[in-house]
Amino acid sequence: MTQPFELPHFYMPYPARLNPHLDEARAHTVEWARGMGMLEGSGIWEQSDLDAHDYGLLCAYTHPDCDGPALSLITDWYVWVFFFDDHFLETFKRTQDRDGGKAYLDRLPLFMPLDLSTPVPEPENPVEAGLADLWARTVPAMSVDWRRRFAVSTEHLLNESMWELSNINEGRIANPVEYIEMRRKVGGAPWSAGLVEYATAEVPASVAGTRPLRVLMETFSDGVHLRNDLFSYQREVEEEGELSNGILVLETFFGCTTQEAAETVNDILTSRLHQFEHTALTEVPPLAAEKGLTPDQAAAVAAYTQGLQDWQSGGHEWHLRSSRYMNEGAVEGSRPLGGARFGTSAVDIGALLSAAGAQRLRRYTHVPYQKVGPSLLPDFYMPFEPALSPHLDGARDRLTGWMYEKGMLQEGVWDEDKLDAYDLPLCAAGIHPDATAEALDLGSQWLAWGTYGDDYYPLVFGHRRDLAAARTTTERLSACMPIDGEPTPVPANAMEHGLLDLWERTAAKMTPDERRKLRGDVDKMTESWVWELSNQLQHRIPDPVDYLEMRRATFGSDLTLNLCRLGHGPKVPPEVYRSGPVRSLENAAIDYAMLINDVFSYQKEIEYEGEVHNAILVVQNFFGCDYPTGLGIIHDLMTQRMQQFQHVAAHELPVLYEDFKLSPEVRGIMDGYVVQLENWLSGILKWHQDCHRYGAEDLARRAHGFLPDRAPAVPFPGTGAGTVPVPMSVPVSALSPQDMAETESPPDLTPRTAAGATPSFTLPKGVGAAAEFSLPKAEAASAPH
Repeated sequence: MTQPFELPHFYMPYPARLNPHLDEARAHTVEWARGMGMLEGSGIWEQSDLDAHDYGLLCAYTHPDCDGPALSLITDWYVWVFFFDDHFLETFKRTQDRDGGKAYLDRLPLFMPLDLSTPVPEPENPVEAGLADLWARTVPAMSVDWRRRFAVSTEHLLNESMWELSNINEGRIANPVEYIEMRRKVGGAPWSAGLVEYATAEVPASVAGTRPLRVLMETFSDGVHLRNDLFSYQREVEEEGELSNGILVLETFFGCTTQEAAETVNDILTSRLHQFEHTALTEVPPLAAEKGLTPDQAAAVAAYTQGLQDWQSGGHEWHLRSSRYMNEGAVEGSRPLGGARFGTSAVDIGALLSAAGAQRLRRYTHVPYQKVGPSLLPDFYMPFEPALSPHLDGARDRLTGWMYEKGMLQEGVWDEDKLDAYDLPLCAAGIHPDATAEALDLGSQWLAWGTYGDDYYPLVFGHRRDLAAARTTTERLSACMPIDGEPTPVPANAMEHGLLDLWERTAAKMTPDERRKLRGDVDKMTESWVWELSNQLQHRIPDPVDYLEMRRATFGSDLTLNLCRLGHGPKVPPEVYRSGPVRSLENAAIDYAMLINDVFSYQKEIEYEGEVHNAILVVQNFFGCDYPTGLGIIHDLMTQRMQQFQHVAAHELPVLYEDFKLSPEVRGIMDGYVVQLENWLSGILKWHQDCHRYGAEDLARRAHGFLPDRAPAVPFPGTGAGTVPVPMSVPVSALSPQDMAETESPPDLTPRTAAGATPSFTLPKGVGAAAEFSLPKAEAASAPH
């Protein structure tokens, strides 16, 4: 069969190594698979299939340093997971038997008890028999924390097969963001990362959930899955009718050829590997000091990181050889490019430098404060009509008093003019149109506090390049949110003063678990502001996937959605909120809303603030395209995320209700939650359209503003607690964007599109698409009044 595209050159800087116990693992796993009923008579595999797939070679490449028994056990796990994949395909996907597939999957967690003394059912098929045997052989050597994490990742791998089955049933192809998220669960790489811990060293529980370890696992996952998509496209898409393949997703999204989509998938793969390296080198080492790890624990994290790296290079080597995949000519023509492989030609090194190296370098070469002109606004797809609370005017007046009382208009970051222009009560009134006056005040104050903090961090800590102070501030803010009566710090600035007040009023009637969730959401937002500062200080434009995921945090999405849920009470089971459809619904809404902000704030962030955190800039940098092209890609993504939101609400939630057998009352609460999210989306768009934070005229009027600097101590408003340092406002006309632009003489990138025109553009060669995009009703963002 002719291959549908030519495999690209892969970025792989680390040579694969082979475990010396390969033959032992091969022999063992054949007998194990036969004993579990996976071979003759299973209707899925014969021994010839298992021999051709050669999972022993896969595991010997991906776990080069473990001993023979450990390699044999890990190989059995991979035989089991690939058998499950083929068994589920033949039994349920080909027949499109959703009910049967769900019943089959619901039994499997019973074979993974955290306590091995818990009895398990009698296995009814080879998948159940294999899981029961593997679990009993593996978990005695691992902690309860690891067992819990590995069981969750295994359940995700199994259960999200239902998402693939549902998409096949509907003939639906995911959008790129949805696909990346779901592929991590369906593809099983987080599960593979758990076995890397088994083979190397278990990650300490104190750091397992931190951003650096999470990013290592996610970049590892994306690298494994995207590479697999390239090798398995022919089998999955052309032979099996699968719709879950990254190349097919990008073909559909960009309207491009299969070859162009494959090249773009490889570019994303390269970017994710760069992110892995960046995280391993700049974010993982400080964890030891921050979390107080012992030398042995720090060594365990290093060994785990090395293990993930080995898996990437070993997994690639196996794909080049396994009969399971499309790899004709790959060994000769598509060897990984990299630094440590002997015999690498000068041509290969040149290709590496011109491709992967250029992509990495481009992230650090953006010229800040470029003149880009008024933000272009496309014709946003918004199917929901906004409504406003009748208490809006009163909330505006009361917010001004609260901001003065807490000191947020006296620190030199905001003044009353900015507060009035930003009009946060308008946003709260759109998000919560049915709120009481008291609830609207609380919502307005939370939004004002979060927006103020988002401005404060780059202005104060970024100006001083003081990442340590930002981290200290973040830790103190967390201490302002006690879970169960812990002492709180005396407020040292307006943010702390405001948060103490908001927390006391918001958390008073919550259970400890609800308070813990709310504090976690606030922590996630404030910690993401430190991540932004770190990138800013490194002058680094983020990787596209990392940006989208962290942007949800910097936007404060989880915080505002948590506040939406406060009235639901305990009637909605927590597992419903954790379910795939609800998270998919929420993430689609979050992404649409945060991208609204990036579209409106483009001029403010790029021209006036020298920012690197804007989705349009990230896309421009990744694809090497201009502003209108980047905007067109973001606009298309927004539209598809909104359509996904509507799809989940209309088609996936009713199935979820049935799966969980929810009562009519709980179904009504969840339907009401969908309406709340619709209000959240339409309210955020209306606020961006009507406030005076992003318009060209408002930005120009404030161009010669102030930056905080040092100041003598002054009485802190409303505390009676003596004095604290309050930053003094000092003129910074010498640092204005216009003056910096003149000094650095950047190219004029002002869009040449007249207001009201409809620009069309084509992705540049190498981006992966030749389809034209258009922005209907493009217009300059300006003050609405």
